[in-house]
Amino acid sequence: MSDARMIRRSPRRRGDAALGAAVSLGLALGAFGCTPLDPGSWAAPSSMGRVKMTSFAPLVREVLPAVVNVSAIERPSKTAADEDATPAGIDPVRTRDTISELPPSALDKLLRRFFNEQHRDEVPQARGLALGSGFIIDPSGYIVTDNHVVENADRVTVTFSDGTERPARIAGRDALTDLALLKVDAPHPLPYLRWGDSDAARVGDWVLAIGNPFGLDDTVSSGIISARGRDIHAGPYDDFLQIDASINRGNSGGPTFDLEGKVIGINSAIYSPNGGSVGIGFAIPANLARPVIDQLKERGRVERGWLGVQIQEVTPEIAQGFGLTKPVGALVTGISTGGPAARAGIAQGDVILSIAGHDISTMRDLPLVVAEMPIGRPADVILWRRNREITLRPMTGEMPRGPETADLGTDENQSGSTESADVGAGLKLAALTPQRRRRLQIPVGISGVAVTAISDESPLAAADLLPGDVIESVDQQSVASPKDVLAKLAAAQAGGGTVVMLIDRQGASHYVALPLRSASAARRNG
Repeated sequence: MSDARMIRRSPRRRGDAALGAAVSLGLALGAFGCTPLDPGSWAAPSSMGRVKMTSFAPLVREVLPAVVNVSAIERPSKTAADEDATPAGIDPVRTRDTISELPPSALDKLLRRFFNEQHRDEVPQARGLALGSGFIIDPSGYIVTDNHVVENADRVTVTFSDGTERPARIAGRDALTDLALLKVDAPHPLPYLRWGDSDAARVGDWVLAIGNPFGLDDTVSSGIISARGRDIHAGPYDDFLQIDASINRGNSGGPTFDLEGKVIGINSAIYSPNGGSVGIGFAIPANLARPVIDQLKERGRVERGWLGVQIQEVTPEIAQGFGLTKPVGALVTGISTGGPAARAGIAQGDVILSIAGHDISTMRDLPLVVAEMPIGRPADVILWRRNREITLRPMTGEMPRGPETADLGTDENQSGSTESADVGAGLKLAALTPQRRRRLQIPVGISGVAVTAISDESPLAAADLLPGDVIESVDQQSVASPKDVLAKLAAAQAGGGTVVMLIDRQGASHYVALPLRSASAARRNG
């Protein structure tokens, strides 16, 4: 959403009606049961219990001086590398209206477009100018913004609401939450904002957003919280507030306020099929951002708890195959060698149901809980393993900084289903000979049976199985030959249940589940 276009504009005029900061709305809200939070800004309740909101202007006047514009001159190497990283148009979304209707791959591309793309001017040495927003969180000059605004900055400049410009240094960045902390030197204490409680924010609550969309500084928009806990596939800690206040490129890093003037979110991304706001914006919740910013201020980096597992969602089919009564928890698909989980005995195929007293309802609950756990302390982990619960006590480690942090990741491959009476039809398998291992580039540590071909009509094609995959286990039993695989598939089919296979694809493991019907059941229903 950061906008790198140079926008020529006349000197700032605070009273300019076109770009004015205050937005006045006359709305009767009593019918919706709204209650005023600032008596000085609202009319008194009428005898019928209605509350009339006269204007947002007093609130805007109070918070506006603490909102800033952020300009970042980017390094040439990043500009050149990213020049054509994102296509200008994405056809699959042209006729789609909602996120739920988009194919996951198209949605990811579209959100990344506004999360990362930066339009660039022709500046010396092909450098880009990224424009974003931010807000002062400490009177000594600490400013919060988004990481993607300054992640590759050579030089950062902050422009205050009175037009004053000051150079800023990056005090710390955290790519996993898309947050950054800047520091400017000021001759006197600066106006600053206070954090609000994003957990208390409700769907339907009013919010205001202030920022620098398309270089139009001090732009104010209003709306409501449309949803909570949105996962937009931006990172392992996605827990966004969805808002319908108008935000666009350049709003990145700007604050979302509640009606007490407290920051409950940091604007970070939008969904749009046309390049502009369509009322679907995403803000990082304040309760997620605040501890990250505190750590960046204290030590310039973020320390997080770490287990060293790769996980995926537990689908209804996988739950059935594993003997769970309902699809809950996080399914372990990989273990980091020497990590806390490996040392404690957590194994591939375990389902983590709770940790340190926190129930893991869905896969994405686990990274959020583990990240906040104290480092160096044991935590009780309740697992589902081979149709029963067990408890282990891993010692929480600190998340490594480097490529190995990918072990935190999730695998979102989805499983299919079938009712075929011949689950092995159309499937060709082969042993993992040294020659085949080299040809398929299968890592040395992976054992199992290679899939060499699979027809579109094969029931297993619905289970996300592809040529080149390696079947490591069937129903949590290792396989070493094509005969093993076919025998276990036949046995699972005879039982009429769900077969769960562990698949390695290009070095990444994930589980796929396939509900089966026995041949007799197929005949009865056919």
